[in-house]
Amino acid sequence: MRARIAQTLRDALDRAHAAGALAEVPADHSINVEKPKHEEHGDFATNLAMSLAPIARMAPRAIAEEICAHIDPDNGLIDSTEIAGPGFINFRLVSQTLHEVIQEVRQAGDRYGRAAKNDGPKVLVEFVSANPTGPLHVGHGRGAVAGDAVASLLEAAGYQVEREYYLNDVGNQMNNLGLSLHARVQTELGIETPLPEDGYQGDYLIDVAKAFIEEHGETYKGVAYADHVDTFIDYAKGSITEVIKTDLDELRIGFDTWFSEKSLHRDGTIEAAVEDLKGRDIIYEKDGALVFRTTDFGDDNDRVVVRADGRPTYFAADIGYHYNKFDRGFDTAINIWGADHHGYVPRVKAALEARQLDAEKLEILMIQFVGLVRDGVQVKMSTRSGQFEELRSIIDEVGADAVRFFFIMRRFESQQEFDLEMAKRRSMDNPVFYVQYGHARLCSILRRAVSEGVSVPDAPSAEALDALSLPEERQIMLALSEYPYILRRAAEAREPHQIAFYLMDTIKAFHSYYTRYKSTERVLSDDALKTEGRLVMVDALRQVIANGLALLKVQAPERMDAPEEEGE
Repeated sequence: MRARIAQTLRDALDRAHAAGALAEVPADHSINVEKPKHEEHGDFATNLAMSLAPIARMAPRAIAEEICAHIDPDNGLIDSTEIAGPGFINFRLVSQTLHEVIQEVRQAGDRYGRAAKNDGPKVLVEFVSANPTGPLHVGHGRGAVAGDAVASLLEAAGYQVEREYYLNDVGNQMNNLGLSLHARVQTELGIETPLPEDGYQGDYLIDVAKAFIEEHGETYKGVAYADHVDTFIDYAKGSITEVIKTDLDELRIGFDTWFSEKSLHRDGTIEAAVEDLKGRDIIYEKDGALVFRTTDFGDDNDRVVVRADGRPTYFAADIGYHYNKFDRGFDTAINIWGADHHGYVPRVKAALEARQLDAEKLEILMIQFVGLVRDGVQVKMSTRSGQFEELRSIIDEVGADAVRFFFIMRRFESQQEFDLEMAKRRSMDNPVFYVQYGHARLCSILRRAVSEGVSVPDAPSAEALDALSLPEERQIMLALSEYPYILRRAAEAREPHQIAFYLMDTIKAFHSYYTRYKSTERVLSDDALKTEGRLVMVDALRQVIANGLALLKVQAPERMDAPEEEGE
């Protein structure tokens, strides 16, 4: 809709220029079309006249007058215009245009708003990537949902998307995990063995140890860890990775690729990356170590890539991994990282620039920390100490719908407190309940129509659509027209919270409409034309709410009990 309005304005500018009323406007001049904050200011508005003042060398209001005067009266889209303030132009659309939106929604069904094909740029979204040293906690959950939602948005907008989990399965943390499992196994077999100082203390390793013993019996009783390092590391990693996969599956998250860091060491990717940087004269030796001169690319310090003992650093592995991403042919790589990794961004970008890759093709979305609040008390979390709330327990307690919606409805850069009591509440002040109940209410209206023998026509009459004359009905139709625009804007900005906001705002408009008119202007009434028009509007709204929830992988229930405040 906004694109159509912008094109109508562009046509008006061309006509005004041809008539000698305005200077020629460059073809790439941006035409912004926005929703006014107040309904009385029209359906849409633009600041075009003010942005053209330096080009036209005229007062913005005079420019606005010329634009309005040269809008084709037979454009079929804009019904009326109004110039406001210093030169804003407000528009009201032709009602027929909004009626067409209803039909477009109903004809497109669950494809409404989505791109026709997924033939756009290839994008790799890497997210979660938590070390396979313990179950996911609630802090991991926000990054998991964020990454999956961004990937879903991009898919809906026509991108070719792959989801990837990077397994950090090399290094000290894996050795500490193996030592911890060894200690737990020995203790379970009757040889009291203390956990290593840097070991993982969570009770989850007791369950892994019991499963290990069930599989191997007493084969490894009393053995030295040093003689069976790979056995204990690989078993712990495999068991915990399966737990992580199961937890993510509960959140409706799947990955196309589980990429092992170990593979980078095994296939020579890291060594090749370091040699490549050496060949570019960006590596120097210091105290026996190899150092990457990242300060040449804006980093605050140079970074070691190979230690003096010959072992590559985590940074070297990350360099090889990111080279690998672009070697696989992705146009864009998106990383979902926790806010504590902010200082790591410049050095990774430096590695790309050093190889003369476009660092802008690597997008890093920083996810702020999430705090879990239970009964008004913040829950402390630490994987190593074992003091954390497992993501699975949160899903079990409040449900995947609430977990996903709550994590999505805040901007990534905003810290978040996840209030368990709010998430469980069957109340209209619970955002996910609010939206889902709105969908269920729409479905209830349509069911009631069927039970009363009133059909929802595939092709409503023009007279029935003309009967949608209430201001609230117009706002609902305008909201339906906005969904494709919101989806694409959210995808381009990598901001799934825009979809959550849209759903809450749109269903709020419906709840207000339903509550205000349920005794005077009911959807099902003795007026056949109004009933027909309102039913198709309700059906279109139901479809768009369902589409938005599906995009966020949140269920759209058709039946729900009344909220607590209505049931009391």
